[in-house]
Amino acid sequence: MSGVPQTPGSPPRAVVVVGASAGGIDALRRLLGLLPADLPAAVLVVVHLASGYQSALARILARGCDLQVETAADGAPLRNGVVSVATPGCHLVVHDGRLRVGPGPRENGHRPAIDPLFRSAARWYGTGVTAVVLSGTLDDGAAGSLTVAARGGVVLVQDPDEAAYSGMPEATLRAVAAAEAAPVGRLAEILKERVGRLQQPLPVAVGEAAASRLVAGTDPTGLDSGAVPAVDPPGTSPGLARLGCDGVLFEIYEQPLPGYPCRVGDARSSESLKAERSEELESALWVALRSLEERAALHRKLAADARGRGRLSMVALSEDRASEAERSAEVIRQLLHRLSLQAQD
Repeated sequence: MSGVPQTPGSPPRAVVVVGASAGGIDALRRLLGLLPADLPAAVLVVVHLASGYQSALARILARGCDLQVETAADGAPLRNGVVSVATPGCHLVVHDGRLRVGPGPRENGHRPAIDPLFRSAARWYGTGVTAVVLSGTLDDGAAGSLTVAARGGVVLVQDPDEAAYSGMPEATLRAVAAAEAAPVGRLAEILKERVGRLQQPLPVAVGEAAASRLVAGTDPTGLDSGAVPAVDPPGTSPGLARLGCDGVLFEIYEQPLPGYPCRVGDARSSESLKAERSEELESALWVALRSLEERAALHRKLAADARGRGRLSMVALSEDRASEAERSAEVIRQLLHRLSLQAQD
């Protein structure tokens, strides 16, 4: 490494934030395995993980990695040569030179989510931040990467052709014109070159009165109490309700990528909002299909009972209603099939 020698475990002069989702753990292992133990940077990692179980991700990533890999601990300082990994069910953000780990509203359907980590690193470490987006679906990480770039940081993206799932890399490339895409091996080389050029420890940006929502964003850990105002709406309402809490969503256009937070801070990007609505539609269609099939079965039974009692007028009426329900069920079944095909594209 060039520049001023840095002791592993000392305060960082650079911060590397990495986000991954579906298909991203293998890419993450390869990336970390190519970085040296004396990397003069703190590395913070968010991988979309389901909550409710103990994650072995830190132990998995430590295999074949010269860096020190730890599960992120609330209040721990950022340190050179240390990889801090978010835990399931908790967001990981940076605040005043330390890690903050805690619950809070999901963002883009995830907790931990990538965007809050990227935004917080950009807010506190500005030009010293390098954001890396690896394999994943939808667009978590794109808005956070935009914030990193706006604050003078660098955005790197796994080559979409190499990524197991290209959604997140492609979304980031669309959002950040200056983002650089490369295979994982090249990303590691770029990281080493970049952090080696930074000569001094990074100053922590305390009390940024000028920080806009673009920088502060929605802080799901609650450290940034002004992220979503308690009284004034955080944006204009497009007339949409948040699934789960039924809260009203607001639309924020203070950046090229619109965001949709609700009052409690649960936020969605455009892509995750569309995916959520698609899931809601599919769920409603399955309920309707089940109801129609039950209705058809009921009227077939009523027709059979009426036939046994010789009530022919009731037989005809029940069979007509059963046929009508079956036709409607077939229409919904075809819609579900089309939705399934669209989801595969």
